[in-house]
Amino acid sequence: MRAAWRLTWLLAITWVLVGCGGHRSTRPSSSSRGGSSSNYASGASDDTRRPQSSRYRSSSDSVPGGPPPDLSNLPEPVPKVESRSLYGNKSPYTVLGQTYAVLPSARGYDERGIASFYGSKFHGYKTSNLEDYDMYQFTAASKVLPLPSYARVTNLQNGKSVVVRINDRGPFREDRIIDLSYAAAVKIGVWPKGTGLVEVQGIDPSAPAQQASPPPPVVTPLTPPPGIYLQVGAFADPVNAQKVAAQLRVANFAPVQVVDATIAGRLVHRVRVGPLANVDTADRVTSQIDQMGLPHPQVAVD
Repeated sequence: MRAAWRLTWLLAITWVLVGCGGHRSTRPSSSSRGGSSSNYASGASDDTRRPQSSRYRSSSDSVPGGPPPDLSNLPEPVPKVESRSLYGNKSPYTVLGQTYAVLPSARGYDERGIASFYGSKFHGYKTSNLEDYDMYQFTAASKVLPLPSYARVTNLQNGKSVVVRINDRGPFREDRIIDLSYAAAVKIGVWPKGTGLVEVQGIDPSAPAQQASPPPPVVTPLTPPPGIYLQVGAFADPVNAQKVAAQLRVANFAPVQVVDATIAGRLVHRVRVGPLANVDTADRVTSQIDQMGLPHPQVAVD
């Protein structure tokens, strides 16, 4: 019986990890607060082996109607040393044709990029480490941070920040770096827009107190807002870089620069488009550049 049980869960976690955004199985959270329990999947239908297209009660994501929740009394998670989950930490792993490596710890992780969030569709279903997703808690999904771990997420457009517990995998789009819970998105102003420019800083609970949790980036109204750029390749040959830049200038999406950088002791020439007005524009231009047959753009937030 024990061997059969373990085989069932090994099969289950394979389905939990892969699929649309790396989400989720079907079991309600005991702390669900988005509606009556009848709105959520029961344990009897909690089958992580089912395909993503038929696992959830809804075909599209949403958030509760009405005003956002009052988060003034909701405490942020207190980072603590935790054992790595038995599930969701396979490294490397592949989703939608892309391969990712899980970091050994959150220590030193610091990345800027685009955040998204997820809500009612996944509320009460399993995360990649087989916890119940609760959209009313400060949690998040990352492609590379270990499960569980902690990070501070700062909205670079308004300076608001929140500490989140990473307990899920995703978002599996190259141009998104973190998927916030609904509560975390509300807390820092990523909701209701849907996306935001953020900095994600890993927290190391084992470090001395003064080093464990990095302070949020200083963002004031006088600070120019960060810009969104698309990097369309990094070339060793400057001639190739200028050829790509010339094609992009003809397309006239936005200003194009060729920026020199040294990576691992080698000089490379980065071709960048931007700044772009917003995330929607960046998504649209990314698609247009792909259609030109050029290297797939990488998002940079500066």
